Amino acid sequence: MRVAGIDGCEGGWVAVIVESGGAMRAERIACVGELFARPDAPDIAAIDMPIGLPDRIGPKGRAPERLVRPLLGARQSSVFSIPSRAAVAAALDAAAHPEEGLRYRHACAVARATSDPPRALAKQAFHIMPRIGEIDTLLREHPSLRTRLHECHPEVSFWAMNGEAPVPIAKKVKNAPHGPGLVLRRQLLAAQGFGEDITAAARARAIGVGADDLLDACAAAWTARCIAEGRARAFPSPPDRDRHGLPICIQA
Repeated sequence: MRVAGIDGCEGGWVAVIVESGGAMRAERIACVGELFARPDAPDIAAIDMPIGLPDRIGPKGRAPERLVRPLLGARQSSVFSIPSRAAVAAALDAAAHPEEGLRYRHACAVARATSDPPRALAKQAFHIMPRIGEIDTLLREHPSLRTRLHECHPEVSFWAMNGEAPVPIAKKVKNAPHGPGLVLRRQLLAAQGFGEDITAAARARAIGVGADDLLDACAAAWTARCIAEGRARAFPSPPDRDRHGLPICIQA
């Protein structure tokens, strides 16, 4: 069974594909649909991007976010709350609000109106709205992919690799790659069969992505393998569903 891990990178996505025999490759892709349109598309993939958008958001975000944050110790700030489906739509509505600042303020207003307690939209979340919209559209237009493309979060995947303990060193400090944190994550991946030939910074440079993005895609590929083998953990289990039937669940 062929599996893949997918993470966002500047201007696109990075995918790590693991063949049934164990061979691995990493590549940069423009869109996720491109990967699934190939004859050699992955059977199972895990992606570091929210799947499933509730109509209303309760305290501290969706159920997966509430469940995984306490597991991550100092890394829990990496799990930020995703807003409602209406707020995502507002953030993407460039026709109504062409200017980004106005669009952000409008999306914040919609987010407050559809959350309890009222909560604005984090800038970090706003900037990934096009990616969220891409995955949401892909899964709604191609229902067969709903059992093949799954949400994950790299820090939760690393937590699982680390004996269900938080990884003690950040991979980024002040928004820049942090060497000791990258080294530790490479060691965790190496113990799972992801060698330097796929995780090295030189490999990331060769395909034009950040070293941390490549490691996150490797962690997602590890989770995809766990899902394919039926040993992944789901938060929550069973998953919630949004009104389109999309699962709301982080797997690791």
